[in-house]
Amino acid sequence: MRIRARYWGLGTLLALGAALVLLAALPSSANPGKGQGKHSAKSGAMHVRWDIISLVGGNPPGPVNAGGSASASAPNGGDTITLTGTGTFVAPAGNNGGSGAVTGGGTWHTSTGASGTYEVKELVSFVFANFQAATPPLTDNIGVSNERANGTAVLRVRFSDGSSGVLTVGCHGPGAPNGIFEGIAVTKGYVTYYNVAAPIGGVDANRTIFHVRR
Repeated sequence: MRIRARYWGLGTLLALGAALVLLAALPSSANPGKGQGKHSAKSGAMHVRWDIISLVGGNPPGPVNAGGSASASAPNGGDTITLTGTGTFVAPAGNNGGSGAVTGGGTWHTSTGASGTYEVKELVSFVFANFQAATPPLTDNIGVSNERANGTAVLRVRFSDGSSGVLTVGCHGPGAPNGIFEGIAVTKGYVTYYNVAAPIGGVDANRTIFHVRR
């Protein structure tokens, strides 16, 4: 009986050892959160700075500076909201998805006289379209020229008067595909400022920019 017990214990240990060797040989399939899976997700994340910009003179080459303003209007006789703003966020791999890794905010005022500040609380989504073309040339005082990107970011924000909302930042710069607006759209409480003020040549307003690095 003692001999049989020892023999059975040895077999069990050998089987357990073989299973552990198999698991060690397959780390990515056993746990996608480690090894290559984790490395791929990290390398695919995008670190993004967004700005409502000042394009001095309203035409290239600018220069491009932080501290510009952009506006949008509410429908059915509603008012107009104007924002300044800048910030950063980390967008997860996969060209979409949300993140709490955010900074930034700016000021707001409406055509009815209300005003204050706002703070970015969360990235709802960011979809990268492409990097901007080199022409027309811009004098970029914010970031590196080859990091300028086109796309759309949706940010959850909190206004200083206690209301909450969503800020959508669209950048349709040089070389952008069709379908992206240039400027901002905003919700503040129940009001939808969705009539985006388009940029006009020679007017320093209603322009945005993304600088993206991986």
